[in-house]
Amino acid sequence: MRKEILIIIVAAFALNSCGIYTKYKPVIEVPEDLYGEEVAASDSTDNLGNLGWREVFTDPYLRELIEQGLQSNTDLQSAQWRVKEVEATLMSAKLAFLPSFALAPQGTVSSFDGGKATQTYSVPVTASWELDIFGRMRNAKSQAKALLEQSHDYRQAVRTQLIASIANVYYTLLMLDEQLAISERTRQSWKETVDATRALMDAGLANEAAVSQMEATYYSISTSLLDLKEQINQVENSLALLLAETPRRYERGKLADQQLPEDVAVGVPMQMLSNRPDVRAAERSLEQAFYVTNQARAAFYPSIVLSGSAGWTNSAGSMIVNPGKFLASAVGSLTQPLFNKGQIMAQYRIAKAQQEEASLSFQQALLNAGSEVNDALVACQTSKAKTVLFEKQIQSLEKALESTSLLMEHGTTTYLEVLTARQSLLSAQLSQTANRFTEIQSVINLYQALGGGREE
Repeated sequence: MRKEILIIIVAAFALNSCGIYTKYKPVIEVPEDLYGEEVAASDSTDNLGNLGWREVFTDPYLRELIEQGLQSNTDLQSAQWRVKEVEATLMSAKLAFLPSFALAPQGTVSSFDGGKATQTYSVPVTASWELDIFGRMRNAKSQAKALLEQSHDYRQAVRTQLIASIANVYYTLLMLDEQLAISERTRQSWKETVDATRALMDAGLANEAAVSQMEATYYSISTSLLDLKEQINQVENSLALLLAETPRRYERGKLADQQLPEDVAVGVPMQMLSNRPDVRAAERSLEQAFYVTNQARAAFYPSIVLSGSAGWTNSAGSMIVNPGKFLASAVGSLTQPLFNKGQIMAQYRIAKAQQEEASLSFQQALLNAGSEVNDALVACQTSKAKTVLFEKQIQSLEKALESTSLLMEHGTTTYLEVLTARQSLLSAQLSQTANRFTEIQSVINLYQALGGGREE
């Protein structure tokens, strides 16, 4: 009869606990116009984010650097070790479903009032098994699974960031190299202008002020060359940090030879949920919070534990027998919280609040991702439009410099006009180089924003 009553009680609790263990439902919707109203999304799978990094970055020197970074970067290695830690946590959660066994041998020697000593011993094997009727351990295992997936997402996010960072630093070096070359050519040409102006002064066609002004500009350009060389050294040091090695000089190509994909299709916003590792990680946090809430709810219900022991002993209560006999026992226990429900309720409210926080963080992660795509795409389009204008501006400034230089030689214009024309040309050339870098950088940022650089 007691057995039947126990079965009825357990069944009743099981029916009441049907809503305790529920599976997390992944998010399948994103905000409308996530990329912005002006961005035309494409449902094609051939968008920029789905390309492998070797298809995006074709420079052989850059490819070699990225390969090296993926092997040696300390942040990426730390992320990989984090995955192993979480894998062990998940294994522990899975083993919780199995009975636990322990060998606990015990021996005693006792004597009363100087009498003959008696020896007792027992060699039992104990076992304990919690019945997961109310889903506490299942929720814990699901939480551990979500944590493992989040660690994979974190590793992917570090990988994507690393690829983009190496590419950005590499192209920064190419930009500085180009600006250094332009400044060097300008300095050389300016030196020739100084010499020509000095010759005009000797011929009585120019004054000392013109020569002094030309020389001052020449020294200013020489100073900027030193600044550029210092910047190059600093950027090379930044690259060395990404590659986890000591500073050195890196072989590299030229900015003018670089080719990046022209098609910058961004794909549909829904792809954010599967492509962006940081967005996936944010949703994994929400999933974990969901199962933590389920665990807190399960704490309101009793825990049922089956335990037992079996082994050889020569002590049977007040009797000591030799040789020992085999003894087995089994116990079932049910623990129902009574006087700590206030604490359990508080823990449940905390878990529920944390779940709401995780939901808001996930929504914000989606909005941040959409904003990054919009910023990168608009920057790419803007820099491409500027390229045409810079080319026309430089052509006009080259003609203006040529004309003013000829006019000064014939004494119909002043050195100030030549100075202005040459400085304007130098500024436009440097701006054109910087704009080319901005265009490349925007493609890199867009590639990262779309979740590019995933493991192949």
